[in-house]
Amino acid sequence: MALSRRESLKLMALAAIGSTIPGCGPSDIENAASKVAAASKTMPLADREPTVLSRHEYETVKVLADWIIPADDRSGSASDAGVPAFIDFILEDVEGAAEPLQRGLAWLDAHVASTGGATFIELPEKDQQAVLDQIAWPDDVAPGLEEGAAFFTLMRDMTASGFWSSQMGVEDLGYKGNTANPGWEGCSHE
Repeated sequence: MALSRRESLKLMALAAIGSTIPGCGPSDIENAASKVAAASKTMPLADREPTVLSRHEYETVKVLADWIIPADDRSGSASDAGVPAFIDFILEDVEGAAEPLQRGLAWLDAHVASTGGATFIELPEKDQQAVLDQIAWPDDVAPGLEEGAAFFTLMRDMTASGFWSSQMGVEDLGYKGNTANPGWEGCSHE
């Protein structure tokens, strides 16, 4: 049984506060948590088909995400972490979120077409980088490219949110939270 994002959040909230509700025991909390875990495993991010973005928009998001967070010696790229699927999933659930991103993707392809190219994803990597260099720094953007800079800032924010909330991103950060602590010795006297 696949759960919607909204249902998953409700179950997680129940699991978080369940112990404070009289009559809600550990088995109820475990049941809710297992439903969330089972639902999240129903479709790996890599297999998720876009529901909001068109196939072309989705592929453009994938290329852009990998420009923003490429693979390195510590971790894979943004697309390896499932960021394009994360972005499409967020766009599906957050009312009004899709329009600015889709408008920005259209702007990007129109900008490339105005300079003699076809679409952004069809450009050679060096030309993709040149386009992104024009819009990557909002404070230094040339007149007429402000819309592109605003779009790229949005894309960068969504990519970072998706990557560093993924398992790969958490491991990349070296985050050690959410692990059992065998004992707390209190604050140091210093």
